[in-house]
Amino acid sequence: MIPNLFGRRPRLRVTAADARHRFRTWRGERPFWAGLFTSLAGLPILYWPYANLDLGGFPLAMSTTSGAGALIIGVLLIALGLTLWYHPHHRVFAGIAALLLALVSFPVANLGGLFLGLITGLVGGSLACSWTPPVATEPSTAPANRASTAVPAGEGRRDD
Repeated sequence: MIPNLFGRRPRLRVTAADARHRFRTWRGERPFWAGLFTSLAGLPILYWPYANLDLGGFPLAMSTTSGAGALIIGVLLIALGLTLWYHPHHRVFAGIAALLLALVSFPVANLGGLFLGLITGLVGGSLACSWTPPVATEPSTAPANRASTAVPAGEGRRDD
């Protein structure tokens, strides 16, 4: 007997929609894009010092003595990106640290990972510093159909 796969499909859609909604809510409560750009900035900075490429039979090695500096900067940028996701209240510290590490990666880590890590680190750090937490909206307690109580200028209340 062949199991009915169509009977499970609506429940799968509901589960996927619920997961997408929960992710959207989670993403809205923290500097998600700042963390993503900051984490992605560490990858090219880590990659280029340890890459050995072949271009038409000619070896191209970007390995330099700055490999240790690139390793430290890349790992720290990835850690700062994760910090932005899981500890959003540290966003200003993590943003300034990401900006400084991205700038330091220019002379230390092969032009900031051939400008890829430098630019994404600067964007991620800037987004982290400029992000503000969402403001909780409170329901209004004043009635909507209330007449205006404004008094025109010069016609104040007199108690004569």
